[in-house]
Amino acid sequence: MATQISPLAVVDPKAEIDLDVEIGPFSVVGPDVRIGRGTRLLNNVTLMGRVTLGQENQLYPGVVIGGEPQDVSYAGTDTQVIIGDHNLFRECVTVNRGSEKEDGITSMGDHNFLMACAHVAHDCQVGNHCIITNSTLLGGHVHLHDHVTLSGAVAVHHFSTIGSYAFVAGVSAVRHDIPPYMLAEGYPARPRCINVVALKRNNFSAEAINCLAEAHRLLYRAKVGLERAREILRGN
Repeated sequence: MATQISPLAVVDPKAEIDLDVEIGPFSVVGPDVRIGRGTRLLNNVTLMGRVTLGQENQLYPGVVIGGEPQDVSYAGTDTQVIIGDHNLFRECVTVNRGSEKEDGITSMGDHNFLMACAHVAHDCQVGNHCIITNSTLLGGHVHLHDHVTLSGAVAVHHFSTIGSYAFVAGVSAVRHDIPPYMLAEGYPARPRCINVVALKRNNFSAEAINCLAEAHRLLYRAKVGLERAREILRGN
């Protein structure tokens, strides 16, 4: 299938557009943008600054990727956004490019689903198979590992890390790191139990799930401390 660019779109001739790309009406694509094969910009999508989009991504109306970091110290450096393959960006998602404070890159892997009005700030690193639900906000320098799910209207404080297979319940405030495999909730968010649903869906064994549940009990209920918990678990 040939590349389709609406006559109502504005695409800079310097932009690199691969085969089978669809760019819908009223979309704007800047000169430093690269779009991979099969990616679709439905309409009213803006790609600005230095942006690399991989293959088979789908961007809904109102998406803006590559805007300058919302950081008062940003001095106009040529930073960028790098996004992998098979990601879905629903209406009005925003992804800002990096700042000078890390490596100048806001990055995202593959197979992520960002729902309406989600925001990914400068220098964030989002892994693979993450779900960021409606109106959820990632502050600058946030790192999401693989298979993280953030429910609606979650706010993640800058420099926080959320581990793989973690789930954060809706309207929670993440002010500190969330360990992997945990279900966190609250204001501020705290680990409440292990994320059993995600573990079962991703074919974790019953033995592994039981071990994680015991680790959570020792650390967050019995509060025996990390070293003692490690000794007990190894003894089992």
